[in-house]
Amino acid sequence: MQQKKYNISVEATLEVIGGKWKCVILCHLTHGKKRTSELKRLMPNITQKMLTQQLRELEEDEVINRIVYHQIPPKVEYELSEYGMSLRGILDSLCSWGENHIVKVYGDKFSVLEDSVLNDKLKN
Repeated sequence: MQQKKYNISVEATLEVIGGKWKCVILCHLTHGKKRTSELKRLMPNITQKMLTQQLRELEEDEVINRIVYHQIPPKVEYELSEYGMSLRGILDSLCSWGENHIVKVYGDKFSVLEDSVLNDKLKN
């Protein structure tokens, strides 16, 4: 296998967490383990196919752990891996920047932010 070359290190970061949904998934997982159905409920605009694909990619990159409980009915949960926890600072910074951007563009952040567990933290 040929070793990959990057022009700048941020390319490697974006290769792992880039795209519309991966950071959102990771932000939800910073609040603890979630089942696929919980993530889908928290992100109603993502398709099941896209959610599954993004979870698989994050697992392949060892950013999240997939925990399978051998029971009936089967149960699967996802959590940040230890390696994934190292992204917390980046995710917090992205959230802060996004909040500032919303205020700059719209004035009132709560007029455009959905009610969610992630946004409740912003109200304090």
